[in-house]
Amino acid sequence: MQDILKLKEVLENPQNIVITTHQKPDADALGSSLGIYNYLIKTGHTATVITPTDYPKFLNWMKGNDQVMVFNENGNEEKAKKLVAEADLIFCLDFSNLNRINELGDAVRASKADKVLIDHHRDPEDFAEYAYHDVDSASTAQLIFKLIKLFGDKEQVDSDTADCLYAGIMTDTGSFKHPNTTQEVHEIVAELISLGANNSEVSRLIYDTNSLDRLKFLGFALSERLTVFENEHAAYFAISMEDLEKFNSKNGDTEGLVNYALSVDGITMAALFTETEDGTKLSLRSIGDFEVNTLAGEYFKGGGHKNAAGGKVNMSLSETVKLFEKIIKKYAKQLKNREKIEVYEQF
Repeated sequence: MQDILKLKEVLENPQNIVITTHQKPDADALGSSLGIYNYLIKTGHTATVITPTDYPKFLNWMKGNDQVMVFNENGNEEKAKKLVAEADLIFCLDFSNLNRINELGDAVRASKADKVLIDHHRDPEDFAEYAYHDVDSASTAQLIFKLIKLFGDKEQVDSDTADCLYAGIMTDTGSFKHPNTTQEVHEIVAELISLGANNSEVSRLIYDTNSLDRLKFLGFALSERLTVFENEHAAYFAISMEDLEKFNSKNGDTEGLVNYALSVDGITMAALFTETEDGTKLSLRSIGDFEVNTLAGEYFKGGGHKNAAGGKVNMSLSETVKLFEKIIKKYAKQLKNREKIEVYEQF
């Protein structure tokens, strides 16, 4: 692996660049991608953002969104693979393993292009020639800004780029309330605002732009689909495909729902289980030292951060819920004390 500063030397000449991020991109994934896209375009490169799947409409305001290629839509597969194969550089953002970009991962692995990994998740796969990786970073957007500054190009960050990066940092810190909100986070956010980031408008676009169907779905989920285990200090939502269809739910409509379960007084761990056509998708959240990424890896083939993780299993919604209920009973003592867990065996 080469020193990340050598990448600056490569970027002194125009490059043909592909930027990609994980499936079902969130604000950090898309904000990082479009943030560095705008920077690269401004500094004379050719760049294309390719996402493995679609993403929530409340992110469509980001500059460059209209140029994003969604791999699994509109017959884009072959065109995307061609771009990946012919690229000089491929930026891989906000994921640590190529299986997080689905079928696109095989194309990236096969490409002769140098890969650039910029990420903050644990256990990165060794596939990149350049890596800027820090598990202590609150977001990938934070790393993008630091990298641009490291390259001496802070003046290339305009208000549109600052908005994209601000969105990534804001959401991955839970609006600056999660423990990962460090002094450095606030300092970087202050710099982004000084560069033109419209913090109040970005917050409104992401958090306060809801369809009527989404608000009705939220009310339904809170009243009908929230299960709380007070003695075990855990709670979860179980959302079926029928529930989603009932409220015409779109990608992103379940975003943030798990946090409502975690907000119940006395709860240490919360989960959101969402039924899909081929299994169940899950999001886990916790408070204190209780490590949900450990549980996600051992029981749900997932991963993430200490207090925020996810995964997907080839089990039905009811089977997944039953497994989770066994887990919370097994770790009731640690959940009560919000202690770090050690997983020795599966059920």
